[in-house]
Amino acid sequence: MSVLDWSVLAAYFIVMIGIGVWSKGRIATVIDFFTARGKIPWWLAGISHHMSGYSAIMFVAFAAVAYTYGLAMYVWWALTIGIGVGIGAFLWAARWNRLRSKHGVASPLEYLARRYNLPAQQVLAYSGALLKVVDIAAKWVAISILLKGFAGIPIGWGILITGVVTMVYITAGGLWADVLTDFGQFVIQGVAGIAMFLAVLSHLGGVSTLWTMWERLPAGHGDPFAGPYTGTFFLALLFIKTFEYNGGMWNLAQRYMAAPSGSAAKRSALLSSGLWLVWPLILFIPMFAAPLIVPGLANPEEAYVRLAQTLLPQGVIGLVLAGFFSHTMAMVSSDANVISSVITRDIAPVLVRRVRQLTDNAQLTFARVTTFSFVLISMVIAISTEGQGVVLKIVVDLVAATMGPISIPLMLGMLPWFRRSGPTAAIVSWATGLSVWAYIKWIIESTDQAMVVGVPLVTSLVLYVAVGLLRPERTGDRDELIDSLDSDPAEQPARA
Repeated sequence: MSVLDWSVLAAYFIVMIGIGVWSKGRIATVIDFFTARGKIPWWLAGISHHMSGYSAIMFVAFAAVAYTYGLAMYVWWALTIGIGVGIGAFLWAARWNRLRSKHGVASPLEYLARRYNLPAQQVLAYSGALLKVVDIAAKWVAISILLKGFAGIPIGWGILITGVVTMVYITAGGLWADVLTDFGQFVIQGVAGIAMFLAVLSHLGGVSTLWTMWERLPAGHGDPFAGPYTGTFFLALLFIKTFEYNGGMWNLAQRYMAAPSGSAAKRSALLSSGLWLVWPLILFIPMFAAPLIVPGLANPEEAYVRLAQTLLPQGVIGLVLAGFFSHTMAMVSSDANVISSVITRDIAPVLVRRVRQLTDNAQLTFARVTTFSFVLISMVIAISTEGQGVVLKIVVDLVAATMGPISIPLMLGMLPWFRRSGPTAAIVSWATGLSVWAYIKWIIESTDQAMVVGVPLVTSLVLYVAVGLLRPERTGDRDELIDSLDSDPAEQPARA
């Protein structure tokens, strides 16, 4: 990397810290810290929702899949998310917002104590929080691998640099800082992604490359399904991503909660869905074409790094690397904020009575300490691995497979069709889904990814519905909560 590249990267870090400092002035209470009190414009909430689904893993593990299998990468990842978020726009987006505007909910799990009971809320909170720590540790490793590839910086130092900057701005600015850095990421990714896209087209002969390169690539690279990424795997991922990206991944629920109203949250979801269907194609075209430009890579995870080093001029490489950082830092800060909300609002008050008696200022301080601690713990885990392990394996096998059992009670509990399902259904579906995943993964050691990620979710879904039918636990209070999510408050803008 040149001095110009380092200057671009340093400027990015300074801007991120500046965003955190500016956002701090907009935070007066813990409600502001976690949901921005419903003041995020719908278009900004939509962009933030879209960008919060990216991380540097896309340019490491996913780039390796694109290099090896081609178009199937877009189909099983971006297409499933785009369709799933579109479905969620009509089912969940507005309901998440109304939990905040009508019930003062600041954590995605806060409503579960009323919808089910306290034990159901707690088991979902603990299991999801532990899952997020592992997920984020994998993302720190991914960005450090990229930094090492571009600049030769040791993995431990790469994790430390990105982690410290993230700590500063998210601890200070809360959700406002998170959303604004998502927007900055959107701009940076747009410039860097288009630069790489045009560089690849120019290198391979112009616009005609978009339809001629497939004949030059290895056989099967133009097929929508290839290798382990079969049609069954696509359907399993579509099912999972529909839950995951509409609130099962808790941080994305916050984007809907932070919009001004339920109808605005629906518009933000539709915007995010459209971006997922279109923008990843621009990003992945260079990855699809990489075998023609940097053939024979022993480690396909280096594909995007080698592509950038081969095609991009000084300064632009720094911008691309800043984009990598922004992906990971935005997702980590997003997760840190939502995990802090779960601990502050759902876990800590149950464990320590004194937390329930904190003043507004003390609650805000506690939220910031929790956010800082979450980022620090994930960094320690990432550094201790020394970059070993398969990043994609962690993200797909662990996160996707266990997200289903965690999200089924959370997501379906808001919908009127599942009124009969109560705390017993929630806990049984969660526990059995995780047990089935552990059995498939560790006892029979299945390598069928569709089975590993799909069966636990289907198991949880079937049991949630079946237990609700066989042992209904419908109450007037639960019905009232569900019915309240059908419409926005009469007065707008909604107040938390």
